[in-house]
Amino acid sequence: MYYTPKQLAIVKHVLQYRKEHGVSPTLEEIGRHFKVSKITIFEHVGALEKKGAITRVKGRSRSVEVIDPELSENNGGALPMVGVIAAGKPIEAIEAHEKLDLSKIVSSGKECFALKVQGDSMIDDHIRDGDYVIVERRSQARDGETVVAILENEDATLKRFYRENGHIRLQPANQNYPPVITNKVEVRGVVVGVLRKY
Repeated sequence: MYYTPKQLAIVKHVLQYRKEHGVSPTLEEIGRHFKVSKITIFEHVGALEKKGAITRVKGRSRSVEVIDPELSENNGGALPMVGVIAAGKPIEAIEAHEKLDLSKIVSSGKECFALKVQGDSMIDDHIRDGDYVIVERRSQARDGETVVAILENEDATLKRFYRENGHIRLQPANQNYPPVITNKVEVRGVVVGVLRKY
């Protein structure tokens, strides 16, 4: 597929942003990066969607994902190390520029990324401070799955996911931490593996 230089630059920026922050940029953030209006970026993103380079969910601000395998961030089998995730009190995202080569562990065909755990709220699930969690990028989770959750204030946390009584309970695996009860949470992925360095 042919892409214009501007379209390729936008795709490259989205991939780089996702590697650094663990989430996609908003259209406004893309526009700010290229010093153009949000409307101009909206037109470019629409053209990229039609060409099958990206996909996005209408109504979600950080949903741009690169789906063209020739441009995809997961070519080469290495997972992007996108930052640090709280396993205690939710924290702001911390940038990282590393890679974990896990092509032999992660199932093919699934988009995954790695996060370094900070805190001990998941210790009873054998997820310790300093561990690396391997996360399958998904927006839906089943009750009991351990998820990367984005709260309303955009803080990220690692907890077990439960739907109950009209709200969401994000349950730590450490009796010293209370559960997070919320009506609104965005699931960014489900933990599929843990790595520990000794």
